[in-house]
Amino acid sequence: MVRALYSFLTWLIQPLLRRKLARRAVAEPGYAVAIPERFGHYTVPPDQGRVWIHAVSLGETRAAAILLAQLREQMPGLRLLLTNGTATGRAEGEKLLRPGDVQVWQPWDTPGAVARFLDHFQPGIGILMETEVWPNLTAACAARGVPLVLANARLNERSFVKTLRLDGLARPAYRALAAAWAQTEGDAARLRALGAPVQGVFGNLKFDAEPDPMQREQGRIWRTAVGRPVILLASSREGEEEIFLKEIKALPTAERSRFAINRGLNQSAPGVQWLIVPRHPQRFDEVAALIGRHGFPVSRRSTWGAMPPAATLDAASGVMDATAIDTATLEDRPSIWLGDSLGEMALYYSLSDVALLGGSFAPLGGQNLIEAAACGCPVVMGPHTFNFAEAAELAQAAGAAQSVSDMEAGCRAALAWVADPAQQRERAEAAEAFAAAHRGAGERTARAIQALMAQAD
Repeated sequence: MVRALYSFLTWLIQPLLRRKLARRAVAEPGYAVAIPERFGHYTVPPDQGRVWIHAVSLGETRAAAILLAQLREQMPGLRLLLTNGTATGRAEGEKLLRPGDVQVWQPWDTPGAVARFLDHFQPGIGILMETEVWPNLTAACAARGVPLVLANARLNERSFVKTLRLDGLARPAYRALAAAWAQTEGDAARLRALGAPVQGVFGNLKFDAEPDPMQREQGRIWRTAVGRPVILLASSREGEEEIFLKEIKALPTAERSRFAINRGLNQSAPGVQWLIVPRHPQRFDEVAALIGRHGFPVSRRSTWGAMPPAATLDAASGVMDATAIDTATLEDRPSIWLGDSLGEMALYYSLSDVALLGGSFAPLGGQNLIEAAACGCPVVMGPHTFNFAEAAELAQAAGAAQSVSDMEAGCRAALAWVADPAQQRERAEAAEAFAAAHRGAGERTARAIQALMAQAD
């Protein structure tokens, strides 16, 4: 009865979904692509037997890439059906396709759309990444005998409490899964409490990601050329840039002067270069405008040439190359770099001495700190890390991260680290060691999937 009411509501709001997609497509044209696919109507030919992976957005798609590489190694000839839910996820997913693979949108969770999707593709197995458990999708797969698993599964305490409020929908959906492999023991316990058949705790697939070596090398070269410490606000979310910029303005002039190193100022922390990389690309222009409203010159990654602008500073004059900004203004208001590019986080982390973790200074649960650690960039975290609670605790215990109460404390901690090169190097080495120590989830998950498929045959 509960799922019947849910099914009616999901059917009823389909016009609102179409309207939402049209609105989002204004800023992100990818949302206007192949809209009928979301409702179970396809232009690709019908097929059967593919390995279906669903990765809703960018982070899940990157985790899926790690798993897929292991699956292809263990299962030569694998034919992929990839579904995504967001424009960034779909764009990232395109990079994973090989000739003969298929990519479509995730079907909206109405009985009709889900039935058309399963009838059209008849997958041999379905792999949901991390959190994507939908009532009608799981029920339809169980009814058709399609084994549906939850890989790299996570469920934080806050989401668990919310899910319990929908117990009549959630519990049957989790029970309908063929298997779940959790990231942590805490995730496993919460998933089991909802009825999920947890068959292992394999760790986080994202630890297996190898940062792009060319980006890492470029970042290290730039870091040497810049000649001053770089402090990064990484994957920032709405509201965090505002408080970050306010804290920079509130710092003593000697601490935030972008010319401190060249001028040899006597101060506890050297002059630093501040860098912001927003989480969502549609906010790049918004954040650039925000930086300007706070009175800071802004230099966007998209305008850089072979080197960041700070690397072309004329030490004698203290004036940025090809910039007509008054020197006194620059001294009072250091320029802010804006990372307005996609797929270059390894570059930004390798360029930076320390990163403040976006999403953790607002009640959003924090972004993933694993890539920062793998690049040897230690992290300062705000108080909100519930999305990656265990990884945050482990990173802090390893010396790769530090938790603080707010953005002011975060900026102070970051400045303290860059003022002490020996401490910064020690934390950077701890970060890389922490990332290396937790690898192996990809191979474990791929073997479990292969074993489940063999049982199904």
